[in-house]
Amino acid sequence: MDRRTLLGGSAALAVAAGLSPTPASASTGAARSLDGRPFPGYDYSRANKLPREMAGWWTKSFDNGRTAKVYISPETPIRSYFTVIAVPEGGSDAVVREWRRIADEREEGLFILEPGPGGWGTPEEEAAYVGAALAFFQSNRYFSIFGLHYLVGYGAGGPALEAWAVAHPLRVIAQAYVDSPGLRQDYLDGYASRTFDGTTDGYTPVVFPPGFDLIRYDETVLPTLYADPRRSIGPSLAYWKKANRGDRWMTSHAGPIARTVVRHGRVSTRQILAFLTFYTRYENFFAYGNQLFERADYDRLGVEVHTMTVNGFVREYLVYRPESARRNAPVLFVWPGNSQTDKVFLDATQWWKVARREGFLLVVVCEQYSVNSVSVSHRDSLSFFRQLRETVIARYDVDPTRFYSTGQSAGSSVTQNLAIAFPEYFAAVASTSFTAAPDAAGNVTLDGVAHPASNRPIPTYQIYGYGDLAFLEGTLWDDIDNQLDAWAGYHLRVNGLTLGDVVQEGRSGYRRRFQTWSWKRRGIPVVKVTKNLYRSHNTMAEECPLLWDFLKHYRCVPEPDGSVTRYYDHRRL
Repeated sequence: MDRRTLLGGSAALAVAAGLSPTPASASTGAARSLDGRPFPGYDYSRANKLPREMAGWWTKSFDNGRTAKVYISPETPIRSYFTVIAVPEGGSDAVVREWRRIADEREEGLFILEPGPGGWGTPEEEAAYVGAALAFFQSNRYFSIFGLHYLVGYGAGGPALEAWAVAHPLRVIAQAYVDSPGLRQDYLDGYASRTFDGTTDGYTPVVFPPGFDLIRYDETVLPTLYADPRRSIGPSLAYWKKANRGDRWMTSHAGPIARTVVRHGRVSTRQILAFLTFYTRYENFFAYGNQLFERADYDRLGVEVHTMTVNGFVREYLVYRPESARRNAPVLFVWPGNSQTDKVFLDATQWWKVARREGFLLVVVCEQYSVNSVSVSHRDSLSFFRQLRETVIARYDVDPTRFYSTGQSAGSSVTQNLAIAFPEYFAAVASTSFTAAPDAAGNVTLDGVAHPASNRPIPTYQIYGYGDLAFLEGTLWDDIDNQLDAWAGYHLRVNGLTLGDVVQEGRSGYRRRFQTWSWKRRGIPVVKVTKNLYRSHNTMAEECPLLWDFLKHYRCVPEPDGSVTRYYDHRRL
């Protein structure tokens, strides 16, 4: 059944035969301890997977004798989705068994919160345990997570988990509570009016204009399902219904998709799963860049997961070929940011929706293990691209004159450095939150290897945030001389342009967040830059259509002498 069917109308989450959570003795099999365990070693035998030795059940101890369980399915990728579950009192065999089967099917993970010896306490009494457990869950070297989570609370464990969601709404994708009493009004009132400021967790702070209305906690959308609730959920229900109203920052791109749903009677685990996994979300600390989306269904969309060996290492990549891109299709190569896998980035950017609408082949690169065995970063990018390009040409009906590159942060660095050193590879490039320019010796560096700048033009576009990396602070017209200026200086010079040739395009987008400037040759844009006034470093899906609208007009045709001729639609550059 299509997950969307389970969301709307009176048939949403219709009661069906399935698991009913009944208390039982908590039994997850033999769980190995993570307490003091050495971190797992690198597993180079497979691409984009957590180390094989981490598969199975684990237990982690916290203060006052409390524990939590972790389940990692055998094929769980790096940065996988996890479901955090507060199990019912008195045991949870049936609940945990069903969720484990689901985790195995979906190649995902579980994090199980357990009641104390006397059962679940009040949200205030459980705050220290839940906070410590989720702090470990979100940052450790035994496994890695998508960054935002699904929450499911059963019975008296529901309020403890829901209280954490109220306090950390940017970190929750969607939540469900079964037979839960909800939260007290006074607890909700303690968070409702709190606001999110322009602090960016180590990046450049965002300064909002005078009179700017800060986002309140109770205006942070969070899809919520109450299954067979107790009558006292009134305050919780009202809180989330208000949060999930139509026009919110977090649904400015996807539209009013957030739902607050109540279903009485028995609801199966599969129905809860369908509600939760309709959604995904990206950006877990800066409210004005945080967005809720529809999660990509690989089976329904036909997303292909492939591997290839690059310089002795197995690498993964994703291909999405929509029906609109079956013949002579343009190709967009996507390079995720540091630690962002292909699977993370497919959902986080929503590039798949742009590809489906515009009719291009989407190829998302996955990185390789980096600083530890549960993280990734870019490696062998030039070799990977060269192999990947030939594989795409051989396997799909594509137009090599319309190959484009994009990326975020470290992936933008790859894109921009390739553009400077090898402009013949792409008709145009457009990326976010990292600029590149030749060094004093006239070189750019890819994965530690220096390559001379070609000093040949290629259409290029950069979007960055007000609260971005330090070397992107400000604009091209201030007194700050940084890497943003160096990037623009190089591309303007090779196009025979100066900073003064700018065309200011003004403001656009949700809350007029995008401030854009461009430079043209013969009336054709060749250099473009946009400052997103209301985001930090992480990219936003609202930016992807802007990138594609720049890219799609260009093609490059190789000449017998090895040079390329570029065209903008039918006009020669």
